[in-house]
Amino acid sequence: MPVHSIFPNALNPARLSPTELNPAVLNPDTLKQIQPSHRDQALAWCAWLETGNILYFPQTPVPVPTADLDFLLGQFQTGSRLHKNISYRPARDKLSGVEAKTATSETRDQLRAVMRRYSASVAGYLTQFLAPYEQRWLLDYASCRPIEEEGRDLPLHRRNDLLHTDAFPTRPTRGHRILRFFHNIHPSRTRDWVVGGPFSRIVADFAPAKVPLPQPDGTWTRLGKRLAGATGLAMLLPQWKRTPYDEFMRRMHNAMKEDEHFQRSCAREYFQFAPGSSWVVYTDMVAHAVLAGQFALEQTFLVDPAVMVMPESAPLAVLEKMSGARLV
Repeated sequence: MPVHSIFPNALNPARLSPTELNPAVLNPDTLKQIQPSHRDQALAWCAWLETGNILYFPQTPVPVPTADLDFLLGQFQTGSRLHKNISYRPARDKLSGVEAKTATSETRDQLRAVMRRYSASVAGYLTQFLAPYEQRWLLDYASCRPIEEEGRDLPLHRRNDLLHTDAFPTRPTRGHRILRFFHNIHPSRTRDWVVGGPFSRIVADFAPAKVPLPQPDGTWTRLGKRLAGATGLAMLLPQWKRTPYDEFMRRMHNAMKEDEHFQRSCAREYFQFAPGSSWVVYTDMVAHAVLAGQFALEQTFLVDPAVMVMPESAPLAVLEKMSGARLV
């Protein structure tokens, strides 16, 4: 699993001013100002990510303000089995996962403000860094991960230390790619990952022998899903929101974690992401697990598959080729 390191001096030519980085004021004319050579580099970075690799920034390109960082490092949670992370939903400016028994309303408000600033900063940066995508993504959850990962007591399907590809059980992507930007904010400790092969290689180990290949919904199933969406039933029963693609990705996520032989024997590489570093990866195609580390930030993007530089590498394309049918 190649990891490409990007150092600050390699980023300077493509940087935009702080005003231009604000998603609220960024416009297509700003993107056109990026020199052609820089657009070519951005295309190469997109292709690198889309083919199952990781872009690693030894020094994060999205530094957190000192006051915000000090506040975040002071946040601790009990080892709750209910929430893995503190989550922030930008579209609704909503915070969840905070321990109600220990956090005051002032603390929750401050945490929401910190996460709002962080989410906007990452979105602004990736808008220019991955300019070929033209912001054709859904800004999904951001998260703060203050709990030590090593030795966490979580149900099997929610464990982070087992190799898996991402699939959201209650938020189907309908073929959109899951791109995640991570930031290790611990002042002295690395964040330790293990990474397996790309989706196109691993899926052959599971489908169709262990997980049936997805097939298009029949007429009655499609009608049922439309009715569930119209009546609100799909909000209560997430399976009625899933496309055949989403259902397969959920099943494969669970099967990977359940398969002890796969967890022991699959090819893997170990990485230690340094304090203050960031990395970007499509977690729907790169098998990954986090073994140790505390205090990290993360922002998820659901990227439109229509803007992929290497569309044939996307999990949806791989599965549709295997199944011989459209799955979304």
